[in-house]
Amino acid sequence: MNDTIKKLNSIIARVLRISETNINDLTSPETVPSWDSYNALMLVSELEAGFSVHFTIDEVVAVKNVGDVKAALRKHGIEL
Repeated sequence: MNDTIKKLNSIIARVLRISETNINDLTSPETVPSWDSYNALMLVSELEAGFSVHFTIDEVVAVKNVGDVKAALRKHGIEL
């Protein structure tokens, strides 16, 4: 696991209050009870700050799971 993935998982784990070992590409609001609308906004904010990117509304709405988060980050030039 590279440092960028570790950073991503660390942010997700902290915001959603889950173990990093429980995070995979299919992790989603359906599988994580704490991934509610408030924490979704917090996650966007923390990811933007942590990776120095700014997501569009369309990108935010398109995210359904961690795999989608990775795809959005890749669009902004973040290598995962």
